[in-house]
Amino acid sequence: MQIHYKFSESDIKKLLKENLVILYDTREQQNSHILAYFDSKKVPYKRKKIDEGDYTAIITKRHDMGIYRDLYFPVAIERKNSVDELAGNLSEKTDTHDDIRLIRELQRAKSKRVKMYLIIEDKNGMEHIRTGKYRSLYQPKAFLGRLSSIQDLYLHDTLFVDRKDTGFEIYRKLYYSVRNFLKELDTDISPENQQATK
Repeated sequence: MQIHYKFSESDIKKLLKENLVILYDTREQQNSHILAYFDSKKVPYKRKKIDEGDYTAIITKRHDMGIYRDLYFPVAIERKNSVDELAGNLSEKTDTHDDIRLIRELQRAKSKRVKMYLIIEDKNGMEHIRTGKYRSLYQPKAFLGRLSSIQDLYLHDTLFVDRKDTGFEIYRKLYYSVRNFLKELDTDISPENQQATK
């Protein structure tokens, strides 16, 4: 038997303060600056394999509030450490698939109704794309066209940020996404022996 529950505003505040945990993917590299931000703000985090994106968030189980297993939410953040990395990803050539890996990942997320965000660690990234200031043979017009198409098809938001602000932006996007999901939540929160919601 499934258990459904509507959380009050005070429940939501309590859960976000005491039970929100950021998950980052096992393949995520060079993120010590992000984890340092989480540490400085006492934001709990855990390394775990994530199917879509590099970061997501959960609300951990809390029996006293009727949550008998961790709650997963259809939200994820894909992080690129530079415009160079994004250009490399979007100009990939492959013989084995019809589309490049990043786009396949975004397509998979869309099919699962996962709200995706893209964060690029370059606060002047859009200007650098337009003017070709990146290390790639990918032409600015083609790069901008591909990115614009991806933004329209798959992304909830795209942020070009200073590297020092990445942790803050990841936390901010995940915090408010989870908050909004909790406000509208009508999900099964029954005991762990049943499949977790994702």
